[in-house]
Amino acid sequence: MENQQRQQVKKYIDLLAQRWRLISACVLAALTIGLGIYLKMPKLYHCTALLSYEKQQINPGRMAPEREGQRLRETVSTLSDLVMSRNNLEEFIKQFDLYPEARKKLPIEDVIELMRKNISVTPSSRGDTFTVTFQGKQQDKVLKVTNALAAKFIEENLKYREERATETSKYTQGELNMAKAVLDKKEQAMRDFKLQHYNEMPEQRADNLARLTALHEQYQGIQDSIQDLERTRVMAQEQISLRKRLGNALATGNPSAGSGSRPADQPMSKYERLQRLKQYLASLLAKYTDKHPEVRRTRQMIAKLEADLRAHPDTGTTTKDTVSHVPLDPEIQQLKFQIRGIDLNIKKLKNDQKKVLADIKKYEQWIEKTPVREAQWNALTRDYNELRRNYDYLVSQNLQAASVEHLERKQKGSKFKIVDPARFPDKPFKPDFKKMLLLALAAGGGLGVGLTLLLDFVDTSFKDVGEIESQLGVRVICAVPYIELPEEARKKRFRAVLSAGLFFLYTFLLVGIMVYLYVHGKIIL
Repeated sequence: MENQQRQQVKKYIDLLAQRWRLISACVLAALTIGLGIYLKMPKLYHCTALLSYEKQQINPGRMAPEREGQRLRETVSTLSDLVMSRNNLEEFIKQFDLYPEARKKLPIEDVIELMRKNISVTPSSRGDTFTVTFQGKQQDKVLKVTNALAAKFIEENLKYREERATETSKYTQGELNMAKAVLDKKEQAMRDFKLQHYNEMPEQRADNLARLTALHEQYQGIQDSIQDLERTRVMAQEQISLRKRLGNALATGNPSAGSGSRPADQPMSKYERLQRLKQYLASLLAKYTDKHPEVRRTRQMIAKLEADLRAHPDTGTTTKDTVSHVPLDPEIQQLKFQIRGIDLNIKKLKNDQKKVLADIKKYEQWIEKTPVREAQWNALTRDYNELRRNYDYLVSQNLQAASVEHLERKQKGSKFKIVDPARFPDKPFKPDFKKMLLLALAAGGGLGVGLTLLLDFVDTSFKDVGEIESQLGVRVICAVPYIELPEEARKKRFRAVLSAGLFFLYTFLLVGIMVYLYVHGKIIL
């Protein structure tokens, strides 16, 4: 078993020895490719600044801005968020002209996020120190940005301390002002509530009920007046109809129209019509003056009829055309004027009735909402009492905060100090040439060994006696070795020397290129 294992190991060693040219070529190709990748990759530099944090030694009380036992990580985390805010980083990018290519392709938010990823703030596990690190492609800008970030920490800490001190000294005063504002707002709300719902308040319920009763009585009185006017209008319309019938009877010569004493179709003579007009004129003069239009019109009709009688004496009959000249009855006109006035009064009373009905509904709504407003008012009064007690408590707390503020102004607050400023970066930390060289060697060697094993796997020829016996099942009696001819031996030696020469020549050339690049600063170890 051990003999078989040794033979197997020897087989692979011989196989690698036979394929040394392939393995060497893969290694040299990998080194060449690795060198090209290294030269094309951008060089990244980083600088680190060390800062210390001196905490406040005196804590005057629980109202002080510094909490006792506050850890460095909490403070650094808070200040890191302030330093790496959008405004600060955008200011750094514009001040030092960072990421010019990225700013042309990406929005400013993505550029700020890229810079935020290149900044590292690491609190120390021991002591009150922490480091600020920045990485970039240009050495001088990396140095300037790192020192600027360290200075920004000091500046933001001063602002933060100032804000915290102001916040502490004004905390109770702010709470007092807020309580006073809430109390004033509540009092204003109570006043507004009472003004808005004054008629719905419980103390107005009795007055609202009395006013509602009076409105109902007023509404009923208006309704009675409307009914009386409507009855009067009906009577006036009946009188107009009666007067019209009497007028028609007079015009047709039938004064007893409707009684059946004279036929309605019997014509009236001109003389009779003249007598009727004179009687009508006498009745008009008893009421109106000579300048009245109806009097003047009737006189014109009488004069015309008299002239007609003189020219054509009355034959005792009348034509149908004479019937149409009927004098206008002034009583009918007066009744029409009366009906028109009645209609106007009815319209006015109905408008007044609508207003009274709207007032009735309004008062009914006020009375219905009185219990709701009473409950709301009690809630407002209850909240007001609580706010008043809280305001009195904050007044006493404000007196205590005044003494704490006086003590805080005499203290020395926490501060940052740059212990070790950033220094000029001599060599990049990315990419690492040694790591890339080792990776290229490992990749080339692995590729060469893999190709060797792959070629051996796809080769179906027999390599030793054991393979023949296992494959054919026949025992091998003897094996005849391969005998090289002198010419074949010379060709084999020539290929070996040529391959070795090319290998060493390419290796020497590759090493020379690396040395040249190292001397000119292209490769940094």
